[in-house]
Amino acid sequence: MQESPIPSLPGSGTGSETMDAKKLEAQPTSEPHQSNGSGLRKRIYTHFTDKIETKAGYVPLLICCFITGLTDGTVYNAYGTFVSMQTGNTIFVALGTSGQNNRPYGWARSLCSIGCFAIGCISFARFHKLVGGSRLRRTVFSSFALQTICVVIAAAIIQSGIIDGRYPSGRDPNDVNFTELSAIALLSFQAAGQIVNSRGLGVGEVPTVVITSLVCDLVSDEMLFAGLTKNGKRNRRFIGFVLTLLGGITGGWISKSTGHVGPSLWFVAAIKACITLYWLGMLPLLQSLRKR
Repeated sequence: MQESPIPSLPGSGTGSETMDAKKLEAQPTSEPHQSNGSGLRKRIYTHFTDKIETKAGYVPLLICCFITGLTDGTVYNAYGTFVSMQTGNTIFVALGTSGQNNRPYGWARSLCSIGCFAIGCISFARFHKLVGGSRLRRTVFSSFALQTICVVIAAAIIQSGIIDGRYPSGRDPNDVNFTELSAIALLSFQAAGQIVNSRGLGVGEVPTVVITSLVCDLVSDEMLFAGLTKNGKRNRRFIGFVLTLLGGITGGWISKSTGHVGPSLWFVAAIKACITLYWLGMLPLLQSLRKR
């Protein structure tokens, strides 16, 4: 005789196992969420380790030429020194050594600018190497973010009144205020980041802080009179020269119309911040995240 199956009663072992299995099936697993989170982090990491193409650096570095003119045109009027173009500062130091200062301790301001610019070049170059390379998105983004912070701090120091930011200055020309060196140091340090980035991105024809070599390379180019689309380096050198000139004019005009150095520096900080966001590459990042 065949044994008839014994029906499982409520609370019996078989029913209990069935209930437990259903509960386990009903419980949400965290694996998909962990997978999605891991994928998101991976895409963001990949985005910031992407290499920047040389072409992507053309426009931002040309804008930096305008920034150089704007900054030097403003700072020279107020403090008698440059923070980007160190050729002029070298001459000022030489004149100070021979006792021909354009203002008391003018050579000290210029020497401070040269020294901080040199420190900036060393610091940015080592920083780029430490982060992983000059062409990585995270490197360029971090570099311009640091430059922006330096300009913001300098502008805030002047705006707060710690340093006299009036133009023209109302104080006695023989009254020396060495706190001015703090703003000069910050602005010179960040200016070094521009030329280090131009070298790192392979856009050496736009050094952003040097006009002498730019003009030399421009006019000595064998293809100077080539067609408009046949010599990109010549075009960028010419645009860089014009933008530097326009930046200097703009800096002088803003200082004269506002009677203060601060507005020009805040303008520089805003432009640098926009360039920093450009390097962040939000559009490619969002496109990458949508693919997950």
